[in-house]
Amino acid sequence: MQTEARHPQADGLDARPDAEIGQILLSGQLAAVAAVEAAIPMIVQGAELMAGALRGPGRLVYAAAGSSALMGNADGLELAGTFGIDADRVILCMAGGLPQHAAMPGGTEDDTDQADRDATHLQPADVVIAVTASGRTPYAVRFAELAKKAGARVICIANNPDAPIFAHADVPICLTTPPEVIAGSTRMGAGTAQKAALNMMSTLMGIKLGHVHDGMMVNVRADNTKLRDRAVSMVARIARVSGDAAFQALQASGWSVKQAVLRLAGAADPQATLDRHGGRLRAALEDIETPAPAGH
Repeated sequence: MQTEARHPQADGLDARPDAEIGQILLSGQLAAVAAVEAAIPMIVQGAELMAGALRGPGRLVYAAAGSSALMGNADGLELAGTFGIDADRVILCMAGGLPQHAAMPGGTEDDTDQADRDATHLQPADVVIAVTASGRTPYAVRFAELAKKAGARVICIANNPDAPIFAHADVPICLTTPPEVIAGSTRMGAGTAQKAALNMMSTLMGIKLGHVHDGMMVNVRADNTKLRDRAVSMVARIARVSGDAAFQALQASGWSVKQAVLRLAGAADPQATLDRHGGRLRAALEDIETPAPAGH
């Protein structure tokens, strides 16, 4: 497997000067990110599946083991804060359970019985994102198989071509990263490529759901000082008002950036206006700004 192959600069690596080792490690990371480019069409398809689940009653279910699970769970954990996705719409599954300390046993990745238990509550409306560098991790492969049987849509991410997990994928995302500088240490290049692909896919999902406007996270959950300051800045920029006016509109709108902008634009019922346009701020603003036809 590509993920177990030896890197061409591995011989004598530990005897090289530190700066040279650092350069080799960086080159490995850059090569891993570059490997994501070929997968963009599949990443786009995955984002559409994810957005479709959240437009309906479905959930996003991340399933993996080891460092791949850390990449997947990190992505899922960010969705509430960045895009305002309700936490109960995102399910995090990890072989051995989410770590409570620094010890992460490796044997749990072979636990297909746990995959059976974790997949019990999968629903046809769900989208499962199963991640495994090798593409043959028993927990992840079994979870993907059960998801498919449950009628859920399945996105599989792996770093080896023709990986067994792709047999269960609606959207197979192959990230053909080069051999690791430290052979088999897929927390490095493979993990970097996984993180990039996951972040791209969930961000595209957020854009499709209307949660991004001019590169701003307008569905942010502003639950701390930093994010409230960011919300004020976004509303002031989009609505072209002062910070004080933006702050007041946000307070009146329960700190919803979209509703605050629409309130300042003259919407009588900002939430109803958003609902008519599927939560898309740009379309809602265009609706308000379009003059009514003559005679109406």
